[in-house]
Amino acid sequence: MRRRIFGTTATASVLGLLIPLAGCGGSGDGAGGEGTLQLVAAEYGDSPATSSQPFWDKVTADFTEENPGIKVEVKLLPWADIDREVSRMVKAGKAPDIALMGSYSDFAARGELYPADELLSVTAEANFLQPLADAGSVGSTLYGLPFVASSRLLFYNEALFAKAGVKEAPKTWSDLKAAAKALKDKGVKYPYALPLGPEEAHAEALIWELSNGGGYADSSGNYSLASDQNIKTWEWVKENMVATGYTGATAPSQLNRADAFAAFTRGEVGMLNGYPALAHEARAKGINVVTTTMPVSDDLGPGETPPTVGVADWMMAFKQNGKGAEIGKFLDFVYQDRNLADFAGRYHLLPSTVTASRTPAGGGLDKNDQQFLNALRGAQLYPVNDPSWVTVSDTIKRNIGRAVEPTGNPKGVLEDIAAQAAEASKKH
Repeated sequence: MRRRIFGTTATASVLGLLIPLAGCGGSGDGAGGEGTLQLVAAEYGDSPATSSQPFWDKVTADFTEENPGIKVEVKLLPWADIDREVSRMVKAGKAPDIALMGSYSDFAARGELYPADELLSVTAEANFLQPLADAGSVGSTLYGLPFVASSRLLFYNEALFAKAGVKEAPKTWSDLKAAAKALKDKGVKYPYALPLGPEEAHAEALIWELSNGGGYADSSGNYSLASDQNIKTWEWVKENMVATGYTGATAPSQLNRADAFAAFTRGEVGMLNGYPALAHEARAKGINVVTTTMPVSDDLGPGETPPTVGVADWMMAFKQNGKGAEIGKFLDFVYQDRNLADFAGRYHLLPSTVTASRTPAGGGLDKNDQQFLNALRGAQLYPVNDPSWVTVSDTIKRNIGRAVEPTGNPKGVLEDIAAQAAEASKKH
């Protein structure tokens, strides 16, 4: 029997919300000296001006001032490299003391991580937003400490809606189809942008599947990738959105998230699913953005409200160097509201704790971000607490776009994905 992969209320892949720098920060492998902690963290910035380095420089300096016997060295790595590099370091016996990245369950499954209750106070551990705590737990033990998070909402271009005569946000798939038709009739390049390219297809896929009462797992937490609801979802999308040309001229399997988002900021997209940073970027470029919940299948009953999709990045502490006490002190410091809200505010992400998300300290939440936070509280996350998820998510990313191709067979594609997922699960 596989372990339950979702908690009772919910559940990066990594967030990967911003294009990574080529890499910066400290150098060398392995943990620091006796009084030194090494943190390997993903770089969230997309240029030197937006690098995470100034944040970590200040936090570590402030921490050492309060804890003179402990220094913290920070090494920043691109999102594309960090999972692989940290795995290499651990296998070489040179694990960092702390890592901030997109996956933790492989390390937890091998017993390489400290559980949260050996690092944090009961109050601090209880402060994480519940869906994130569920996703960070294997069984009932928290290993992946959520750091920053996001949720996904439907975006639409208000000016294009007005031009097309669409007066209200779509609430059902029928509404979505009607709005897409009106946008297409007015010459909008992408009435609904459907990014099922390999960059992040698993996010778009989960959004659609949840909106029809499906998803990646059943109520017992076991993978249900080829469920009847999911098959019906992709049959509907293929017939009603793709075959009609409502998703634009680019085949969804060839459209990556970054390209869809760039097109949205150019005013070429009527609707797509996005996260807070995109809303800020689009508004900065003069796009009037409205955000709303994803429309639901017409087959769902009036009382059925599917969860939104949430994503998070994870702090984890490695046992290899035996520095649990020092790590705990540093994590208590980093997770102070002012620090967490400062980091989240820099990148228009959401803090992972109840208290940090309540206050706008350090740049916190504006009105737009609050809507995403409300969605996150009831969100469903990827099954990141299952060690096979890294492999399964890659399988989804590389294959789900085939389900909506002209010759695609949604049922066959989903069954193929499910078979590969079953094989991956056997290996863990």
